[in-house]
Amino acid sequence: MEEKRYIISETSAKTGLEAHVLRYWEEELGLVIPRNELGHRYYTDEHIALFCKIKELKDKGYQLKAIKAELNGESGLAPLNAGEIKTVENHPAAPDKMEQFKAIIGSIVTESLKENNVILQDEISYKVSDKVIKEMDYLLRMKEDAEEERYKRLDEAIRNCQRSSREAAAGSEPRGRRKRRRDFR
Repeated sequence: MEEKRYIISETSAKTGLEAHVLRYWEEELGLVIPRNELGHRYYTDEHIALFCKIKELKDKGYQLKAIKAELNGESGLAPLNAGEIKTVENHPAAPDKMEQFKAIIGSIVTESLKENNVILQDEISYKVSDKVIKEMDYLLRMKEDAEEERYKRLDEAIRNCQRSSREAAAGSEPRGRRKRRRDFR
């Protein structure tokens, strides 16, 4: 039984990939795609499965370099061919790579937080200091206003006391003396 052959447009439709992507992956990944008597590429069901798997790995964020290493068996696994497709996630070193990736990202985030922490401290310190200074100025003005009001009342009380003392003194003087004072005035 002869295997089913597909031209590039049919393969493109089956995989959901554009023809130029198929040609690009063929070149970049070193895939051997057979050609017919006229020199046109033709694909089999195995090729379509391989392209679908590559697309799946690309969608997961793998770069073509990593996919090529996986296909060529450079990642420590047996080489992947169209009939034997394995995922990179099943690779024994994948958890180690993920841990390394997490450690790198963690150190980047930590370093960034340390750098930004100084900037944030300065900014917060400035804002807090500014607010504290404004609040202290306000409280100081309130205190000065209260003291001013107190001194005004005290001054008024002293003046009233002095006026009362003069009136009392004027009321206790003999009458004759009062008249004389009036005459001299």
